[in-house]
Amino acid sequence: MLCLSGQQSKEVRYEDSICREQRFFVFLSVIVAFGHESHLHGPLFSTLMAMGPQGDRSRRWTLEHVIYVSLLMVLDAAPTLQERFGNARQATVEMFAGRKRPGRTYQGYVKARRQITRRPIRVTKRTLCRYHRRIAGPFWRRNDWLAFAADGTRIERPRTAQNEKAFGCAGRDKTAPQLSLTSLYHLGTGLPWAWRIGPGTESEQVHLRRMIGQLPRGSLLVADAGFTSFDLLRSLSDRHVEVLVRMGSNRTLLTGLEDTCVQVQGERVWLWPKQKQAQYPPLKLRLIRLERANHSPMCLATSVLDEHALTDRQIGQFYRMRWGQEVFHRSFKQTLGQHKMRSASPGEARRELDWALMAYLILGLWSVQAQIEAHRDPLTWSVAESLRVVRRAMRPAGWFRRRGDLVTQLRRAVKDGYVRKGWKAVRPWPRKKNDHPPGQPKMREATEKEKHRAQKTYEKNRAA
Repeated sequence: MLCLSGQQSKEVRYEDSICREQRFFVFLSVIVAFGHESHLHGPLFSTLMAMGPQGDRSRRWTLEHVIYVSLLMVLDAAPTLQERFGNARQATVEMFAGRKRPGRTYQGYVKARRQITRRPIRVTKRTLCRYHRRIAGPFWRRNDWLAFAADGTRIERPRTAQNEKAFGCAGRDKTAPQLSLTSLYHLGTGLPWAWRIGPGTESEQVHLRRMIGQLPRGSLLVADAGFTSFDLLRSLSDRHVEVLVRMGSNRTLLTGLEDTCVQVQGERVWLWPKQKQAQYPPLKLRLIRLERANHSPMCLATSVLDEHALTDRQIGQFYRMRWGQEVFHRSFKQTLGQHKMRSASPGEARRELDWALMAYLILGLWSVQAQIEAHRDPLTWSVAESLRVVRRAMRPAGWFRRRGDLVTQLRRAVKDGYVRKGWKAVRPWPRKKNDHPPGQPKMREATEKEKHRAQKTYEKNRAA
C-alpha cells in the first residue's frame, strides 16, 4: 500500500539500537500485504522491488531508496537538483528510520539510478496502467467509448555540447537542445496513459506508431491534424483502433469511390494517396463539418462509419475534450516545473523526464481516486491544488495535521468553479511561433482508373 499520511506512526523508530520517541511525521511506506491493496496503490512498487536488490540492506542505495528519492525530487519545489535531492533524501531517511541511510552525494544517487534497467521500468508502467484502469471505475468510458487523445510536445535541455550532439535542435533557429515527448491521454480521467521520449528531431507520428500496441482494441483515438498520415491511420485500423482526426489542407480526400458492402451515413470520403494505391486499399472515413460562430469551419474525419455508434454530437464533445491534453502538457511543464530538464548528461535527461512523468501520474491517481470517492467527475481535479497538498505533507507534521489527512485534502483539490463572463485575453508574446489553423482538406472526385482499382481491391478482399 502506498500511503502518504500526516498521522502519527505506530512504529517505534530505532537509531543506533536506541529506542527513540515516537513522532508525528509524514511517512511514505510500502506494505506488500495482499489484503491491503484496496487503498491507494499498494503493489505499485512492490512489483518493481521484487525484481531489484532491495533485500540487500547493506547497500547504501537500495531500490526502495532510489524510487522514493526519484519521485520526491519531482514533487519538491526547490529550484536545483542538488536542493531537491537533499530534501528528498531527508524525507526518505525519515520514512525508513532504523535502516541504513542512503548515500549523501547526488553523484552516488545518479549512479544507483543508472543501474535500474529498462525492464523494471516497463513493469512499473504496466502496473500503473492496471491501477489506472481499476481506479477509473465508471469513468473508464465516456459516451460508451474508451477514448484517448494523442499529442506531442518538446522539453528543453541544458545547452551543452553533448546534448546538442545527442538531441539536436528541432525548433526555430537559436533554440536549445530538446526532447520530444508524445503521450496518450485518457479522456475519461484526464491522466496520461502512455508516453514516448526521443530526441527533439523525432516525429510525433513515429512515436505514436510505436505506441499503438499500448492502445486497447476497440478504443477511440482523438488527434489533431498532425496525425493524419495514411500509414499511421492504416496501422491503427489494423490494431482495431477507431480514429477521430482533424483534416487540414495538407490532406486530399477522394469522393465517388463506392463500396456496396459498406453503408456510410453522412458524407463519405476516402483517404488514398497516389503513392499508396498500388499497395493498399483506400481508407473509408466519415466526414463531419463543425461550424462555430467567429471561427472557420472545422473538418473532422472518423473511421466509425455508423452514425448511431458515434453521433455528430459525441464527435464534437470528444474533440473538445482533447484540449485536456494541452492542459496536461501545460500543467506538467509549468505547474510541476518540468519545462526544462536539469540534468546535463544526455542519458540522465531521459531518466529524469521518465521519472517526472511517473510522479505526475501517481499524483494524478491519488487525486482522481479521491475525487471519485467524493462522487465528483475526475476531470475536476486541480493539479496545482493537489501538488500543494502533497508538498504540505512533506513538511513538518504540524502543517499537515491542522488541515486533515491526505485523502480529505485531495478531495478538496478541485478546479475553480467560477464561470468566465468574457474571452480570456491573449498577449502577443515575442518570439512565439503562432501556428496557422489547419484549414480545409482538399476534395476531388476519384478518376475512373482509381474507381476501377478500388473496385478490384474490394472484390479481392471479399474473396479473401
